[in-house]
Amino acid sequence: MDKLHLFDKILAPMVTEKSTNLSEQNKIVFKVPSKANKKNLKNSIEKIFKVNVTKINIVNKQNRTKLSRGRKVKVSGFKKAIIT
Repeated sequence: MDKLHLFDKILAPMVTEKSTNLSEQNKIVFKVPSKANKKNLKNSIEKIFKVNVTKINIVNKQNRTKLSRGRKVKVSGFKKAIIT
């Protein structure tokens, strides 16, 4: 039960060009739930991956509208964590 609770803090890794460039600086980017905070994320990451977390930056991406094929499409927002 405790393992499931730890893995609920991380939704998915973010694999983009920017996050790949950050990996050279020992930083990893994850998509996290909207209610996640730095303290819970630090404990979860350290227990799952068995590493020392030195710093966590959290970015909250807002909802936005995008024009796709002449129609307005709603893109949902999310929260991401940059972990050093």
